[in-house]
Amino acid sequence: MLELLFRFLVGGVFVSLFAALSDLFKPQTFAGLFGAAPSIALATLGLAILREGPGYAAIEAHSMVPGAIAFFLYAACASWVMMRGRANALVATSLALIVWGAAAFGLWLAWWARA
Repeated sequence: MLELLFRFLVGGVFVSLFAALSDLFKPQTFAGLFGAAPSIALATLGLAILREGPGYAAIEAHSMVPGAIAFFLYAACASWVMMRGRANALVATSLALIVWGAAAFGLWLAWWARA
């Protein structure tokens, strides 16, 4: 129960902070991006530090880097397809999922092959 309360509080605080930060940038559609992904990552790392210690949290943070890169490529691809190809959101995001999957898998292989 305490863990659930911690997730709720940390997630809520960070969603609010990142939503306020997103008001500084244009277009306003960045609010969802800034509100969700960073707040969940920070809440997860906070829980990892409390439950497993800083060493485990460092491994989790290290593992989040390729996922963030793959997500950036997904967002860039979907945005490009929607703006240049004049495709609707369903088509653009479906195509971008292929890019995300390839990038995430490739980065995961590269990241852990060197470890």
